[in-house]
Amino acid sequence: MSTTAIAILNYNGKDFLEKFLPTLIKYSNNYPIYIGNNASTDNSAEFVSKNYPQIKFIELGDNFGYSKGYNLLLKEIESDYIALVNSDIEVTNNWLDPLIYQLDHNPNLAAIQPKIKSFINKANFEHAGAGGGFIDKYGYPFCRGRIINSIEKDEGQYDDSITISWASGACFLVRHSAFKQVGGFDDDFFAHMEEIDLCWRLYNHNFDLKYTSESTVYHVGGGTLAYESPFKTYLNYRNGLYLLVKNLPKHQLAKTLYIRYLIDWLSFIYLLLQGKWNHSNAIFKAYVKFFKTKKQFIAKRNSTIGRSGFTTNYSIIWYYFIKNKKKYNQF
Repeated sequence: MSTTAIAILNYNGKDFLEKFLPTLIKYSNNYPIYIGNNASTDNSAEFVSKNYPQIKFIELGDNFGYSKGYNLLLKEIESDYIALVNSDIEVTNNWLDPLIYQLDHNPNLAAIQPKIKSFINKANFEHAGAGGGFIDKYGYPFCRGRIINSIEKDEGQYDDSITISWASGACFLVRHSAFKQVGGFDDDFFAHMEEIDLCWRLYNHNFDLKYTSESTVYHVGGGTLAYESPFKTYLNYRNGLYLLVKNLPKHQLAKTLYIRYLIDWLSFIYLLLQGKWNHSNAIFKAYVKFFKTKKQFIAKRNSTIGRSGFTTNYSIIWYYFIKNKKKYNQF
């Protein structure tokens, strides 16, 4: 009989914990809950200790970001399956059992994501995950239900269970043994796209990844870093490049990077012309950091197989901005 636990990484998320822990406890069938604290200063520890003594609250000692924070937290958990749940997630009745069922009945399945909808507008999908994640030929991630900044209303169009490229870090269930086999998250990502890197390595090790609409959660989004944060822009551009040099098959790498550079610098110019200097500067800093550390990430390719097929054979940038296609089912 497989065992399951729930893991939450907390950084100054007391308000979210206060709002969403009651529902999580109510709908999680007494599965143990672990909270890893990334050096919060908002009395999160006191709040959990006073109100939820059954929750295992673990002080991590510093703000290690999403990647290293979860790596440290998961070392404290011995369960076979672990649900990684953002503190700004509202779960629904029976959200976890359909995910567990899939892992129980598919031994090659490493991770599975529920349907992720917006907590702010519950009729819509949410930016992070939506109806399952994919990544285009130049390394730009997108989801069924969210292309670039266009969000779809949930009208049942993704009520299915399918193989995906990546499961959203906002909420997914992972097979602990597979997580450990591929080395967990890459600490150097800090935050953003680390789950895509993890899923790419799982794929390269011949594991499967899935989405199922049989489970639904609601995500606030931007709980730690606002969507308009320049630091988020920096992380997305830097980590997007890290993804490619770490995981893309060698025969695709050079051409893909050249085109990726071109697209990124066009976006730099666009943001500059829009007066969004903080964001254009974030792209510049991302590239400076990338070229300083590029060799370090190329060296990490040694632990991957370089299996083809993780990315699509088309560009969402082309479809979205040139062909004006804003929905997944238009591709």
